[in-house]
Amino acid sequence: MEQEKDLITVIVPCYNEQETVELFYHEMKCVMDKMGEQEFELVFVNDGSKDETLSIIKQLCMRDNRVKYISFSRNFGKEAAIYAGLEAAHGDYAVLMDADLQDPPKLLPEMYNAVKNENYDSVATRRVTRKGEPVIRSFFARKFYKIMNHISSTDIVDGARDYRLMNRKFVDALLELKEYNRFSKGLFGWVGFKTKWLEYENINRVAGETKWSFWKLFLYSIEGIVAFSTVPLLIAAVTGVAFCVLALLVMLVIFIKTLCFGDPVSGWPSMVCIILFLGGIQLLCIGILGEYLAKIYMEIKDRPKYLIDESNL
Repeated sequence: MEQEKDLITVIVPCYNEQETVELFYHEMKCVMDKMGEQEFELVFVNDGSKDETLSIIKQLCMRDNRVKYISFSRNFGKEAAIYAGLEAAHGDYAVLMDADLQDPPKLLPEMYNAVKNENYDSVATRRVTRKGEPVIRSFFARKFYKIMNHISSTDIVDGARDYRLMNRKFVDALLELKEYNRFSKGLFGWVGFKTKWLEYENINRVAGETKWSFWKLFLYSIEGIVAFSTVPLLIAAVTGVAFCVLALLVMLVIFIKTLCFGDPVSGWPSMVCIILFLGGIQLLCIGILGEYLAKIYMEIKDRPKYLIDESNL
């Protein structure tokens, strides 16, 4: 009796990737041909691209019936695209990959073997170098991972990529997490299960330009901190207590000084600086509270994570 083949769903979020989609498909086709004992479906998630990405994907669909696509009504972000791909995945295994070939498809056979034969639930990848990245961006990225692992109980590995192969159990666990504000790197760690890490040196984009500016990465890091830690709220509270104690001590010093030496009118420049400093601290703490309230506000509206314009699934 012929053994039933495993189906592997490859999920590829795309946003303005007209230069890379065709190149990615050819690389992936070589890997799929090499792994001929498994079946594949390629699910491209077009995240509201404004270039010819969707047209190229449709051309691939006509040439290869393994290629599927979902096209959003607008740009909802990579996290929404990942979730949509996971919901659409029919495979026994699912793998997340970027279309820019920074996630090398050649690692896929090793990843599949680890999950299939080595009793792992997922195989994740991490870059051991950041060669080719701007120095400042690399510095802040490393600091972010260090901070996250200090303030959060969720394990987030430095250099981790979204490139990951998961079994059905792992995928179903991720789909159970239905929050609107998503940070996949944290969600992967939160669900647990047995994960193997593969390391490789950084690979630059094969074509096109990155869609992640420093500002977008900064906002994404704030998203991760708020999603997986309440320590900023604790810092705000501790800061408030510390300044209250400091204010009482300063009042005591001023009281004693007035009794002993009188109260000459002086020191107004330093007083202005203190007022501005405390005002800044208050605004910072209010901002931290506001960020958490904003996330609650988005969650309770219960809007869909994405809207589909068209699909061939």
